[in-house]
Amino acid sequence: MTETEGKFDFAIDRGGTFTDVFARLPDGRERVLKLLSHDPQNYKDAPTEGIRRVLEEETGQAFPREQPVETSLIGWIRMGTTVATNALLERQGERTALLVTKGFKDLLHIGTQARPKLFDLEVAVPDVLYEEVIEVDERVVLRQDGCQLPRKEPKRLLPPVCSTGDSLEVWRELDMQRVEDDLRGVLSRGIHSLAVLLLHSYTWSAHEKAVGSLARRLGFTQVSLSSEVMPMVRAVPRGYTVCADAYLTPKIRQYLKGFTSDCLSQPPVLPPPLSQLQTENKPVIGFDMGGTSTDVSRYAGHYEHVFEATTAGVTLQAPQLDINTVAAGGGSRLFFRSGMFVVGPESAGAHPGPACYRKGGPLTVTDANLALGRLLPSYFPRIFGPGEDEPLSSEETMEHFQQVMSGKSEMSMEEVAMGFIRVANEAMCRPIRALTQAKGHDTSQHVLACFGGAGGQHACAIAQALGMKTVFIHKYSGVLSAYGLALADVVEEVQEPCSLQYNPRSFSELDHRVEQLTQRCTETLRDRGFSSSQITTEVFLHLRYEKTDCALMVTATGYPGNSRSCKSGDFRSAFTKRYLQEFGFTIPDRPIMVDDIRVRGSGKSGIKSVTNTKMGSGILKATTCYFEDGYLDTSVYLWEELPCDHNIPGPAIIIDKNSTILVEPSCVAHLTEGGDVCIAVGSDPHCLLGTELNTVQLSIFSHRFMSIAEQMGRVLQRTSISTNIKERLDFSCALFGPDGGLVSNAPHIPVHLGAMQETVQYQIKSIGSIIKEGDVILSNHPCAGGSHLPDLTVITPVFRSGVSGPVFFVASRGHHADIGGITPGSMPPHSTSLQQEGAVFTSFKLVTAGVFQEEAVTEALMAPAQYPDCSGTRNLHDNLSDLRAQVAANQRGSTLVGELIDSYGLAVVQAYMGYIQTNAELAVRDMLKEFARCRQKQTGSLEVEAEDFMDDGTPIRLRVQINENEGSAVFDFTGTGTEVWGNCNAPRAITFSALIYCLRCMVGQDIPLNQGCLTPIKVIIPSGSILQPSQNAAVVGGNVLTSQRVVDVIFRAFEVCSASQGCMNNVTFGSEGSGYYETVAGGAGAGPGWTGRSGVHSHMTNTRITDPEILEKRYPVVLEHFSLRPGSGGAGEYRGGDGVIRKLLFRNKVVLSVLTERRSTRPYGLHGGDCGASGLNQLHRADGRVLNLGAKTSVSLEPGDMFCLYTPGGGGYGEEDKQTAGAGRLLKKRRRFNDNFSERGSVFEYRMAQEGV
Repeated sequence: MTETEGKFDFAIDRGGTFTDVFARLPDGRERVLKLLSHDPQNYKDAPTEGIRRVLEEETGQAFPREQPVETSLIGWIRMGTTVATNALLERQGERTALLVTKGFKDLLHIGTQARPKLFDLEVAVPDVLYEEVIEVDERVVLRQDGCQLPRKEPKRLLPPVCSTGDSLEVWRELDMQRVEDDLRGVLSRGIHSLAVLLLHSYTWSAHEKAVGSLARRLGFTQVSLSSEVMPMVRAVPRGYTVCADAYLTPKIRQYLKGFTSDCLSQPPVLPPPLSQLQTENKPVIGFDMGGTSTDVSRYAGHYEHVFEATTAGVTLQAPQLDINTVAAGGGSRLFFRSGMFVVGPESAGAHPGPACYRKGGPLTVTDANLALGRLLPSYFPRIFGPGEDEPLSSEETMEHFQQVMSGKSEMSMEEVAMGFIRVANEAMCRPIRALTQAKGHDTSQHVLACFGGAGGQHACAIAQALGMKTVFIHKYSGVLSAYGLALADVVEEVQEPCSLQYNPRSFSELDHRVEQLTQRCTETLRDRGFSSSQITTEVFLHLRYEKTDCALMVTATGYPGNSRSCKSGDFRSAFTKRYLQEFGFTIPDRPIMVDDIRVRGSGKSGIKSVTNTKMGSGILKATTCYFEDGYLDTSVYLWEELPCDHNIPGPAIIIDKNSTILVEPSCVAHLTEGGDVCIAVGSDPHCLLGTELNTVQLSIFSHRFMSIAEQMGRVLQRTSISTNIKERLDFSCALFGPDGGLVSNAPHIPVHLGAMQETVQYQIKSIGSIIKEGDVILSNHPCAGGSHLPDLTVITPVFRSGVSGPVFFVASRGHHADIGGITPGSMPPHSTSLQQEGAVFTSFKLVTAGVFQEEAVTEALMAPAQYPDCSGTRNLHDNLSDLRAQVAANQRGSTLVGELIDSYGLAVVQAYMGYIQTNAELAVRDMLKEFARCRQKQTGSLEVEAEDFMDDGTPIRLRVQINENEGSAVFDFTGTGTEVWGNCNAPRAITFSALIYCLRCMVGQDIPLNQGCLTPIKVIIPSGSILQPSQNAAVVGGNVLTSQRVVDVIFRAFEVCSASQGCMNNVTFGSEGSGYYETVAGGAGAGPGWTGRSGVHSHMTNTRITDPEILEKRYPVVLEHFSLRPGSGGAGEYRGGDGVIRKLLFRNKVVLSVLTERRSTRPYGLHGGDCGASGLNQLHRADGRVLNLGAKTSVSLEPGDMFCLYTPGGGGYGEEDKQTAGAGRLLKKRRRFNDNFSERGSVFEYRMAQEGV
């Protein structure tokens, strides 16, 4: 596929708002065109219209819209389209049915069981993509050596000839007649698209293929098999992917049919690989700012891919470039909340658009740029207003700013607008730091490659904030996606799963399979018109260390094959170097596993860009723009008239048809030979800042403080070694003031919120006078602010020259898999004293004068062995490695704090620390005042109270007295039951964590989560109660169970919503050889205006559950059933969510431990809503006996025993209308994807994984 001589070549990017067209003309010239994607009054299809316009204008011939385009003039067409994405967002795909293994009909509804937004009580999750589910009574399981299951012989034994080399057993064969009857029923109801997901089909696909053949024969027009769409282990993301394929493929096919029907013949339509820019051999940050959001990416000589990402609420397994999207675009709305400037995430959208569009829209970033003189209405087309014939309106923008400024007389309109711009810029800097600094790259050594219509107005300021020296803006930056399609290679990728160790014994098998995949790639590209000389291939292996989950997709480029590697390259060397770069260490003695084999074939297009020489100065006029120094004279240039090698000192504005570039005063723009703009960025001279409050800087410091905590987390994840911290991301990092008050915390793990503050403040009180520079403190004791013993907190004081004591503290809290005690995992269900739960640290010096105290900490970790039936830590190596990682994370935080102080001065940084804490305090006070006003009006009282019970009858009582004038409250837990004989005692820090979580939920908007949240709150907890137990009380259940009941009581007092399941359903099983721990979802409570979500975690936990295929692959268990528990949610005007049913069949002897609640009490309903059903733990013995295990137990199981878990439902809200109750339950509102903007990319996925702990 090369340039076609004498013909027109087209590359088209059909977006949601605009369609961009790049055309290569027969004489070699280039043209670009931008038009609306939807303009039904003038044309039916935007890409066709774009082609028609170019052909008509360049040939002089008429091409009527009502006739097909003559394609004899066209060489090729490449098109990227958002048709599929829009269909996914709007839930407007093909009607689809899902066929799945019996017992798993709700698997994709439950998904990972984590909720997407931690503090939203209404768990808003888009609907699944299928309308109906067919359960197929078939089952294939992996064979396990040493399996002791007393079962009948399986129907079939499958030898290790499957795609992964695994051996399998067919326990239940397909009943094809039953399948046919079910499929015919679906067809009769008008559904013609089918997605097929059978467990373990990634390795053995015979059952799926049999169903697929039958479905096609019966007349299904689209049949998608998970084993063909994406043959990778993990049923849930594979299921989402195959459903998306079945849901969207017919829509894409329909669109292409309509597009090609407008042509006399069909030219090749190629998929859109994306190319990026690289300048001066420096790595590049791609910065694409659009109307709703901004896309950020990184390129350093190779493409950075992700192989699983979430789009429109659907997790898809598919290779794609790692493009991170944040909610800060030209249309992002501007707010002033609780004394802070806020930008987004809400967007004005294309309609009504910004205020200046004359359609009644809100104030946006675009309006701020217009108010500052950075957008010139006279150079915009007259397409605004109701009649789409008016210019941009500066008047409407000014009116909206006057409304925002009410009460802010100390600031001018320009200062307010500039403040919003700076806050928006800082919001866009955070993902760039996450892509660079958090991964060990120096941000300042990158070039900022800017494109998109709005990016040029912000590029210089963002580069200055990040220390970058160069901004590069391509001549086609306004239509760069279309231009990139023209230059891009055509890529074909094939992949298959694998279960081999990477060692000499497997090299011949790997080479054979790589050869087969390479041949498939090459043949596909030849069929698409590429010659052998244009085709290149690259081999990837998906590698991980054995017994870890952190797999890397590795290429051996630069590592040629040798006698100790497979033919495709030395993947061991490539993997270890990449692992060292990503995580800071390697595991030399650990075998390396191959999870997948991938081959990428590229067809080189051979298309090159052309350079046009231009003459003239390009200067149009002079205007005035507002900058930090006020209004400055600013020259305006027309880009297309600028000659090459022309220098333009700032301030200046460069305009073309599709974008506006602002050259800041300290910058100089240069026009390259290719006609691109390269800007040399000077330093920002405006770093001087006083200690008095500047509301703009308040928002910026909020971002900077949070960025410090986030980067500490990245270092901890990179350098840790345990599964819990490195892969499950069960940790938090935080920054504290000199008084130990929380400043910023990341991520927002609910049970850690506020708890670390107690730990730091305890150390200040107890050993503050003897803490020296170079000391690091380790603590986990409940009396010292600990939550439970496995959560080890490492605290580092930050010192500053000339200051006697610490100026800040940084801390990291990580969950260690084992620290000793009476059971492996240090989570015993029947512990009665703290010593039985593991090693205890109160104020232990982990590092003294810069020296890590390995011998002393080892002795302390082994100390539990002195107690009866207890052991010291069972995994000392991981403990020590992770503690070192926590010290390294703290050191990174200390360095970043030092850099911030270097930039602004200690007094300024500490002043803004206080201002941000005050901002959080103000938000909570506003919420309490509003609640008090409503409560006073309704009842005449400013006092609320509530009570709930643990399963053993222990009451938790709360009375809240609110001061309406101050916006303060007293939370009094007097009357709460005494400390219990068992481990449901909750340390004081747990109550504070639950309280700060509840306050954030009730505030209902993003606020800094810090010490300020609790400033208006006085908390009274009786000593000796279950919420403030004695020093040696067992507490492991308090962290995971009692914390949920505290939340229930608070929400009941404020009547916020009905109770959710109120339990984490902790399940642990294991033997000498292995151990496993999980928490299981239940029903969420309903509330005013919403039904409770079914099968989801709520409140103080958000843990993701292990995928069924991974569970069965690694542990001696078969997951027989995992679905919703119908009817367990409480009835009401709004029903509570249903719990789940989970059945585990054990293949070997294990010890099972369960630690649960809500087995005798039920989650409450509110305002007439019914209670949710209580949970149930059953054991089905292999001999037929059925036993109720109770809420908390530990029991030895034999092979063939099955544990059946029935989790609680959520409470209903409001009285149910009996006449419409039956009909209402049949109605199903198909939820579109959230209308609010949603982020995406690896930075977003990382944060979601952290919050899903």
